[in-house]
Amino acid sequence: MADLMKGKRGLVMGVANERSIAWGIASALAAEGAELAFSYQGDAFGKRVEPLAASVGSDFLVDVDVSDDASLDACFGALKARWGTMDFLIHAIAYSDKNELTGRFINTSRGNFSNSLAISCFSFIDVSRRASELMPNGGSLITLTYGGSNRVTPNYNVMGVAKAALESATRYLANDLGPQQIRVNAISPGPMKTLAGAAIGGARATFRHTEANAPMRANATLEAIGGTAVWLCSDWGNCTSGEVVHVDCGFHVLGMPQQENL
Repeated sequence: MADLMKGKRGLVMGVANERSIAWGIASALAAEGAELAFSYQGDAFGKRVEPLAASVGSDFLVDVDVSDDASLDACFGALKARWGTMDFLIHAIAYSDKNELTGRFINTSRGNFSNSLAISCFSFIDVSRRASELMPNGGSLITLTYGGSNRVTPNYNVMGVAKAALESATRYLANDLGPQQIRVNAISPGPMKTLAGAAIGGARATFRHTEANAPMRANATLEAIGGTAVWLCSDWGNCTSGEVVHVDCGFHVLGMPQQENL
């Protein structure tokens, strides 16, 4: 396979470095022939993303603050000016104050709750609306979630609530945009060794626990997550929408640890 995405163009939002889930997805899409644009926030991230984008033949980078309407207008204006239309969008953006990703959920502050929901959930709604206007022939919108959305995970705290809202938003967007032949899905990997994952208290212990107890006795790989995104963005995914697709080596099916780890 080398051309499942040939002739398709899309924006990848949220690459932080080469270990990012967004980068695993971008690499897989590029390998299948997709033409990519990348968003980043601020010069520091821009310097990290630029060489990665170049490695997959992209010079289309846009500085975007998803909390600022003018910044988003400029981003999608640039996409329209350069491409006219687009075929897919990858949303890998989430944020919460690191100080509130340890300890008790009940101590979540009003300000961090609002900010976490706005950046981690509303931004997907916002960019989906803008991207859909550039998808006259249909397309695919993908976001990233995590199992802490529906099962309590130590220290995940307000991000669990934000991801639950994101998954619900995915379903509502799928219904709204279905008549335009735009599919909307979420990918739910297990814990990953990423910059974002490291911000959560006890991340290493969580990673070891899922590896030891998942049915496949492993955690997901960037390659597997990227391949799932290729399927959802390609024509093979034309009849899949409103789903939360788990790529977590089966961990989500468990009700308790494996017998040997009880």
